[in-house]
Amino acid sequence: MALAEDEPRRVLELASPDEQDRRVREERFAEITVRLTGGEDREGGGDGPLVLLMHGFGAPGTDLIGLWRVLDVPRDVRFAFPEAPNEIPGMFGARAWWMLDLERAEVARAQGPRSYAGEVPPGMEAATDQVVEMLAELQDELAVPVERLIVGGFSQGSMAACNAVFTRNVDPAALVILSGTPVNLSAWEAGMPRRQNLRVLQSHGERDPLLSFQAAQDLRDAMRAAGLQTEWIPFKGGHEIPMPVMDGLSRFLRDIALRT
Repeated sequence: MALAEDEPRRVLELASPDEQDRRVREERFAEITVRLTGGEDREGGGDGPLVLLMHGFGAPGTDLIGLWRVLDVPRDVRFAFPEAPNEIPGMFGARAWWMLDLERAEVARAQGPRSYAGEVPPGMEAATDQVVEMLAELQDELAVPVERLIVGGFSQGSMAACNAVFTRNVDPAALVILSGTPVNLSAWEAGMPRRQNLRVLQSHGERDPLLSFQAAQDLRDAMRAAGLQTEWIPFKGGHEIPMPVMDGLSRFLRDIALRT
């Protein structure tokens, strides 16, 4: 897959960067830097559910941290924000879970969004293995049972989460797909029947200039056909996380927190 995310997602910012970074604990798991926050001590402590969200291609590792102050969830909910291990040359602070062909990305962007469902991006499988190892170490260190684990991300980060859940032995309580697209879809579909108890929240902008809205709908339909409980939040926007999605994600996480 070759897509550039040089237009950062937009989300309402309710706190300054300095305020967002306070009370954030930084740890390393499987050679990945993870920033922990929320929970009873506001530094990822306690025994509440853990929400792990991975940022998109081209974003800094801190890109999604501000979400924990915006989401309306119980105080004991903990958050983990991993930083993708690959630096993107020539783009200060930009990181990737796996690298993309940026020249091809520009061509693809000029042609408009299309499906990448049949592609297996180079580097994705190795990146997924590292994500799985990170999750195992994180769960062990923080004593997080699978029924209290929610994994997901934005754009490329959500694809890494899907590949881990559907093709590896990662079985969380819920999956969050924010403006993602299917890749390696035949392998994902083969793994979906094993995840029939999985709850999914998926959002996508109808005018997303990077990742196809139709492809996102195809992923939704595949998950529903496999029996996954999939909440779908379309919105009239682009490659972003608008407030209606934030509200839906808050409700989704609150419901899971109350059930576990």
